[in-house]
Formats: sequence, structure tokens, C-alpha cells
Amino acid sequence: MARCWMAVALIVSAALLDLSPALADKPATVLDTAIGTTVTAIPIDFDRDNPDRKEFGKLIYRGGFNLFAKTRQFGGYSGLIVDKTGTRLLAISDGGTWMRADFDYNGRKLAGLSNVTLGPILDKNGKPLRSDLERDAESMTLAGGDINQGTALVGFERQHRILHYPFTPKSFGPPSGFVPLPPDAKSMRANQGFEAVAEISVGRLKGTLVAFSERLTDRNSNLKGWLIGGPSPGSITLKRIDGYDITDAAPLPDGGIVVLERRFRMSEGVKMRVRRIAPSEIKRGALISGETLLEAHDNLNIDNMEAIAAHRSAAGETVLTIMSDDNFSPLQRTLIMQFALPGAQSAAAD
Repeated sequence: MARCWMAVALIVSAALLDLSPALADKPATVLDTAIGTTVTAIPIDFDRDNPDRKEFGKLIYRGGFNLFAKTRQFGGYSGLIVDKTGTRLLAISDGGTWMRADFDYNGRKLAGLSNVTLGPILDKNGKPLRSDLERDAESMTLAGGDINQGTALVGFERQHRILHYPFTPKSFGPPSGFVPLPPDAKSMRANQGFEAVAEISVGRLKGTLVAFSERLTDRNSNLKGWLIGGPSPGSITLKRIDGYDITDAAPLPDGGIVVLERRFRMSEGVKMRVRRIAPSEIKRGALISGETLLEAHDNLNIDNMEAIAAHRSAAGETVLTIMSDDNFSPLQRTLIMQFALPGAQSAAAD
């Protein structure tokens, strides 16, 4: 019965927000400065009916949590960076805030979050973003430095733009510049903006920003994207399979990317898919299919999954961290979970 109620709640909430993004109850007030907060992490199993099951598709579940905080500014997470060691995260919210936190582990299993800090995303004048039209941050990738201090590229929708954001442990912005947008990106509707940006930092595509709209399609109904900068800029297309939309992407340690997708229908609820794109597939003008690593329906423990990051563990695994955007709705949840793509030295058992 609990699962049935959660599924109905998610369907109703997602349907309302899909029909009108303005119905998302984002905080009316914003943070003026960074604050520390306590996050309660309730463990979740990915398969509620079979908690001992850890293998899903080509991935191994490494733990996850339903996250709660007492501040109204917590939630709405749509973009994510995880450091190379997998010990810290930086996330951005479409409510105009950022979150820093430490990952706690029990061996290789995710055990919780600690040392959580929230703060405002700043505008060009050094003031917190306040307008819903301006603060709708949907994607983020590391462009320089590291997770402690560096520069991120942040994609926004409604007012479509990709901005350079210098950050420190206590601040995020003001922006230092913008990325010139491809001409055909101007045809994106208000709620179909830059849901995915991923800057490739190794290999032949080093310096290339891969960007995708949520569901801007070409004449063949495939999903349009762009290679911006780097050695061979131009348009690319991701084959649209079964009507899924793009919600995020992240660079992989091998120079490829991983793409997070979502499908919602009133008749079936919410679905999630993760696809890996090899470096060899990322070419100007290419129609890309990739490799499906995981596909999950809402019989598994998912919500509105919108953010993904990747790092390589000491055991040789590529670890994917995935977060959900609760749309600041009491009917949805802020989930965080990790999956491992095994390497040569990895095994399914801890």
C-alpha cells in the first residue's frame, strides 16, 4: 500500500509540474549568504521487495538515501559534481542555491552526508538570484580547478544561457562570462533548456562542452545536442528511444559521457535510464545511440531523477552518483544514490 500511495503521489505531482512549471512551489525567499545545515539521511533499497539484490542492468547498487533538511531552501537539485576521490559533492538547485557536502562511506557503500553547506547562486552584480525566470539552474559541469575552488559551467532554462561560475567553499559567483549559444538552441521552449552540460577533460575531445536540451528534437524525433568549443564543434544527435527525455549528463574518466534520462506518462508513472556514450561515438554530425547501463521503472526506488556525476574509485570502478529533484513538492523526494560500473579489479560483493 505504501508503494501504491507513493506512485500515485509522484504521478500527480509530476503531471502538474509537467503541465505548468510555474506550479513548482520554489522558495519565495532566498539565502543571502552561505549557511550550515543538518541533513537527515534515511537509507533506501533500490529494490524494495528484494533488498539483497544489488545488480541492476550493468550496474551495482552501492547505497542510497532519502534526504531531509529543516530549511526551506533544501531541494530542487538538478546539477551535480563529485570530486575525483568521491568524497565531496557540489550540487545546484533550480531554486537558485548550491549545496556542498561530504560523502560518508562504510567500505564502498554510501553511508550518508555530513558537513552540509547551502548558499545562494549570485547574479552578475553579486546579489542572489531571486526571480524564477533567472534562477532556474538545471545543469552543471566542472570547467577548471577542483571541487574546493574552481569554475563551473551552469546551464539555465526559461532564460536559456550557460554561464561561467567561479566558486569557493563559501560562494558561487558572480558569473565571469557566458558561453556563446548555437543558433538552433534559440528554438528551445521555456521549459526545455540546457538540462545537460558535460565538459570533457581528457582524450581527443579535451576542452569540448557537450550540451543537450531536455527534449528539443530534429525532424526524425531524435534529441538535439551540441559540441561547443574543443577541436571539432558542431551539432550532434542522441537517438531518442521509447520517448525518454534528457535530464543530465556527466563526463566519464575515459573521455566519454554518461547521460541520464527520464520518461513520464500518466498511465505508467516515471522511468529512469542511464546511457554510456563512448568517446568514439562523440563526433560532429553523429547520431549517437550509446549503451544502456540501467533502465528502471517506478517499481524500483526512483523519483524525478535529474542529476548525475561520475568518478573512478580506487578499486577501478566508475561510480555514478544520481540525485532527484523534488520540485519543492511534499509529494516528491530528494534521493541520492550510487551505482558502480565494475572495473577489472571489482567484484559485486563488498
